[in-house]
Amino acid sequence: MTREVPEAATGPAAAGLFITLEGGDGCGKTTQSELLTDWLQQCGRTVLRTREPGGTDVGGAIREIVLHHRGEIAPRAEALLYAADRAQHIATAVRPALARGEVVIQDRYLDSSVAYQGAGRVLDATAVRDLSLWAAEGLLPALTVLLDLDETVARGRLDAENKPFDRLEAEKSDFHRRVRAAFLALADAEPERILVVDAGRPVAEIAAVIRDRVAALL
Repeated sequence: MTREVPEAATGPAAAGLFITLEGGDGCGKTTQSELLTDWLQQCGRTVLRTREPGGTDVGGAIREIVLHHRGEIAPRAEALLYAADRAQHIATAVRPALARGEVVIQDRYLDSSVAYQGAGRVLDATAVRDLSLWAAEGLLPALTVLLDLDETVARGRLDAENKPFDRLEAEKSDFHRRVRAAFLALADAEPERILVVDAGRPVAEIAAVIRDRVAALL
């Protein structure tokens, strides 16, 4: 079935649009990011598809540390590394793209820090959020899509990929349970920004829900 492109999505971009995708590991963020990017480009939009950590050269080095370092990283040090990546990424990639009127689709942002370092590592969630906002000079997305999935189902998806886990993927189920609960609490607190989508639904249905919300913003 051919999906009709909403009229609002075909007009000129007066300003950029910042969209982030969040959720636990294995929830399908990469797939939905790809589908949303393709649709927006078909609508004539210029899209920057990026991620945290690792959306810049500096971020790539930080990503290697926070996800693949073999030794221990203290929780506060981990939070600071993510914040450093975020500061560089927003300043040198995201803000310039938004200034050019582009749509930025980003895999993970400050909500991940609140969920993973705040709840997962049991740090002060407010302090982690404040640190992220300071690093990003207060930038918040126009829309955050939270792909919600039971942590045991998500783990099954990761197992099926048959590849080594990174430091966070390898954490125990209690860690991922806290992360999911934190994401849902964030969504309850900011329903106008955060769209919760059941990530257990078929891929095409999820993509349609996201497109409808993005079309309204365009």
